Amino acid sequence: MPDFLIIGAQKGGTTSALHYLSQHPQIEVAPQKEVHYFDLNYSQGLSWYQQQFPNPNPDILRGEASPYYILHPDVPRRVAADFPHIKLIALLRNPVERAISHYHHAIKEGLETLPLEDAIAQEPIRLAGEAQKLQDDPNYHSYAYQHHSYLIRGEYLNQLQRWWAHFPKQQLLILHSDDLYQQPQATLNRMLTFLNLPELPLTQFPTLNSGNYSHVSESIQQQLRERFRPHNQRLFAALNQNWGW
Repeated sequence: MPDFLIIGAQKGGTTSALHYLSQHPQIEVAPQKEVHYFDLNYSQGLSWYQQQFPNPNPDILRGEASPYYILHPDVPRRVAADFPHIKLIALLRNPVERAISHYHHAIKEGLETLPLEDAIAQEPIRLAGEAQKLQDDPNYHSYAYQHHSYLIRGEYLNQLQRWWAHFPKQQLLILHSDDLYQQPQATLNRMLTFLNLPELPLTQFPTLNSGNYSHVSESIQQQLRERFRPHNQRLFAALNQNWGW
């Protein structure tokens, strides 16, 4: 069973972070990067989840990364009910960059057909009532909430507060995604210290699951900056640090 989860955010570096951690001899990660147990496969039960971690060695830490966990409204309660002492890692990316990257990923995967400006405008309509349905029915899956949540995924404090309602703050390590790429060794060391493991010097830090996309108009970028500004300010106040978004 897992000792830690990387809960998100989507397009925030979770694949790279899990890869770096997996190089540590005292860490085993699930063979499947996004297990999606607590959000999409919860009805499978704990015996199914246990099978995702086949190594029986008691001297290693096990973990996985599923970036939908941070957003899904009922996942914090589920995780707390099953693993109240688990350690949690969140990587938060500039929400404007994250939303644009998310949109182009959705286009690439055939999950979106609307132009970016229309997808942003339609999000409140697409997602209306979906969070409540997810909270009320453990078997309900929302395609729109998972794939068309370009804006609400960037409202980080709203998501963190749901986790803090179930876990003490010291169980959740919050990292800036830029630090993972600009200072990968130092950020890896922070994660390992959080997991009570010795540091591991690495010589290579590949950037995994990154996407390339065409230029987005300045007007849309400005619209997104204004949309996220109050959410960013609330986040910075809660974290007592300013990441300059």
